[in-house]
Amino acid sequence: MMSNEDDVNAADNYKGVWGNRIGFGRKAALLSIDFMQGYTTEGAPLYAPGVVEAVGRAQSVLQAARDAGALIVHTNIRYHPGHFLDGGIWVQKAPVMKAMVEGNPLADFCNEVRPLDSELVISKQYASAFFGTTLAATLTAQGIDTLVLTGCSTSGCIRATAVDGVQHGFRVMVLRDCVGDRHSAPHEANLFDIDSKYGDVINAEDYLHYLGS
Repeated sequence: MMSNEDDVNAADNYKGVWGNRIGFGRKAALLSIDFMQGYTTEGAPLYAPGVVEAVGRAQSVLQAARDAGALIVHTNIRYHPGHFLDGGIWVQKAPVMKAMVEGNPLADFCNEVRPLDSELVISKQYASAFFGTTLAATLTAQGIDTLVLTGCSTSGCIRATAVDGVQHGFRVMVLRDCVGDRHSAPHEANLFDIDSKYGDVINAEDYLHYLGS
């Protein structure tokens, strides 16, 4: 027997309670999260078709941000090879992440969205781009109040960064068409949660319009 809750979809259930829009603030930075070749190389354990699609769309967004003179920050994941002590419990839970060591081609940036020499790269060991890094202090020092997220994966590092972003006092914008995951179900579920509670999920076109204005 179906309950009343089963008859109401998630959007209707959340309507009027979650999902308030916050919009852009005074100054936005673009954060490109973990666009590494392990996610886009067929046959690699981390391969995620959704990330391949996101990289293709994020390329033009990245160029537009460069043309507009926006602050751009890239992140990758790096561990000490051999003992992986800096990966703590996470690499025990997800040993696939041990591929993220210097010199492994799977840990290299995707060519389409490779950082320029002048752009800041922050290496992290855990899901959130804020955890154990200088990201929050860097953004604050530059007068940033809005963080635009591209990258992967939606259910992992994107969500964790979105949660920490709002908790550090930033307006978080996630570009729906420039983030990806290995399966559509966690991708869509996490975009729904982020849009409901932690930031605004928008299209790349919305960000390009913001840059143009």
